[in-house]
Amino acid sequence: MSMTTRAAICREPGRPWEITDVELDEPRANEVRIKFMAAGLCHSDDHIQKGDAAMRFPVVGGHEGAGIVDAVGESVTRVAVGDHVVCSFIPACGACRYCSTGRQNLCDAGKNASTGMFPDDSFRFHLDGEDLGGLCVLGTFSEYAVVSEFSCIRIPDDIPFEIGALVGCGVPTGWGSAVYAAGVRAGDTVVVYGSGGVGSNAVQGARFAGAKNVVVVDPVPFKREMAKVFGATHTFADAREAHEFVVETTWGELADHAIITVGVLHDEVIEHALNVVGKSGQVTVTAVGNGSLDAHPGMLIGYQRRVQGAIFGGCNPLHDVPRLLELYRSGDLKLDELITRTYRLDEVNQGYQDMLDGKNIRGVIVHEH
Repeated sequence: MSMTTRAAICREPGRPWEITDVELDEPRANEVRIKFMAAGLCHSDDHIQKGDAAMRFPVVGGHEGAGIVDAVGESVTRVAVGDHVVCSFIPACGACRYCSTGRQNLCDAGKNASTGMFPDDSFRFHLDGEDLGGLCVLGTFSEYAVVSEFSCIRIPDDIPFEIGALVGCGVPTGWGSAVYAAGVRAGDTVVVYGSGGVGSNAVQGARFAGAKNVVVVDPVPFKREMAKVFGATHTFADAREAHEFVVETTWGELADHAIITVGVLHDEVIEHALNVVGKSGQVTVTAVGNGSLDAHPGMLIGYQRRVQGAIFGGCNPLHDVPRLLELYRSGDLKLDELITRTYRLDEVNQGYQDMLDGKNIRGVIVHEH
């Protein structure tokens, strides 16, 4: 049996998102059907649509989402029909080597993120006889989707779905980049390159961890102003100006951390980040793109600098998503302020254009069922 659901799909790299009806299979064992209420417009989906990142096409977009469990397959134990859930863009099986050692962000069950296939190499979305994967085996740009129960995290019913959607990727990725991957400590000086949907949360994480100086570098005035709302102590449009400030304020010792969360990674920002951290400093790379690391080993050895890649900010979604929502409830984490504008599903291309134009911290699709 199957149902019809309205979704935004991309047929091939470079083509805009297209709104169409697709067929959706019933959930199988250990799978659930989600009625998505909200989906975040993360930059990663734009990378897929532009062809900057590998993905099987055609694809149902969206990997930030929150909604209601509509149906469950056999053997599902993590959630039940009627539960409000956030979908983690990396599932957490709880049993693989990485989950069992506290590294759920590296769960082996996330291996099919770029194909949208389920573990048995099958698909749940179909269009005119063709199989479609959901991005990260989710597809939150669809009103309904079938996903693994390992991707579901139950949330309290009073959490707005628009807020819930953001903690499935952007919020923990940014927050964790500062708190976990970088390991910011009280009194540190931190430089964050790029203050969009992920970078704003790196700022929040660094400030909450006790950083004395949280320096943001972003060319967009709106984003620099918003960075102050999220806890930035100083903002600059130019990396060289930020570097000069760091030299002056630290008496030449330089920064403890540089966190790269720009929209598209490139060589220049990596170079700036390496140069701005001092002895035993760390560069944390969260952004994706085409940048490469081209540095003499002496840059790392002499000052004992480190370069650390980060996915999901090093967060454990089953633990950290609920904890971040509790920080939101207590007023310690600003999530309402992240949402610049909401869109209908058929406005998805406009939403991404607004993001690229620097108008949004985060746009959110609100599904109209």
